[in-house]
Amino acid sequence: MKQSVGIFHPRVVLKFFSGRVGVMLSRCGSSKKYKKLDAKLERKMMEFKRHTSGRNNFRSFDSIIMRFPQFREGLKNIRGVFAQYDEDSNGIIDHEELKKCLQKLQLHLSEEEVEDLFCSCDADGSQGIQFNEFVVLLCLIYLLMEPSTSPHPTSKMASPQLEATFDTIIEAFLFLDNNGDGKLNKKDMVKALNAASPRERSPAHITRTRFKEMDGNRSGKVGIRDFLFALTDWVGLDSDEDIPISGS
Repeated sequence: MKQSVGIFHPRVVLKFFSGRVGVMLSRCGSSKKYKKLDAKLERKMMEFKRHTSGRNNFRSFDSIIMRFPQFREGLKNIRGVFAQYDEDSNGIIDHEELKKCLQKLQLHLSEEEVEDLFCSCDADGSQGIQFNEFVVLLCLIYLLMEPSTSPHPTSKMASPQLEATFDTIIEAFLFLDNNGDGKLNKKDMVKALNAASPRERSPAHITRTRFKEMDGNRSGKVGIRDFLFALTDWVGLDSDEDIPISGS
């Protein structure tokens, strides 16, 4: 990825992508349709939060933004995984291909859970999972997979690098989830956005904008799936454009 020489300005990056996030999230289905799946994901996030015991490498929202180039490069590597499961090479993962993907990863879900997983990640309602949607889906699969009980555990996804990227993204979500309930609210966002510099508190309208970019269904709560959709768009995963890193 080409990068221009200059000082990284996180808010320049968010301004660059914020106009695109709402358009995509507005197509997402209502979270009410996936209550069981969302409840399961929330429990998983709460477990992660407890296991970290307050340890986190992020100190502000800006510190998350500074990782955007790293996130983008790590997630772009999923294209090979996508191609592997897109058996007919038509650019989407259909229901049957998803089932084979879950079987290979040894993730056992009920038919209802598989359907919810598929539909909740099919953001544009095309009845197929495109690459950007697959990135979100694969991270959710990673969250739902149980740790290996083998005395010689191996990488859950046969890719330590991919798992490291997912772990860092999960850590970013946990940083924003101050109360550890597995979802974000506006109060969490205010605290995170103001943590970078107590003397330079984020204006209320900026806080609202950032939260709206994640809260696509305007429920006032943001789960890990909505966070992932916003993040993939923020980092410009669907574009070959360079992420702007200079203030000029």
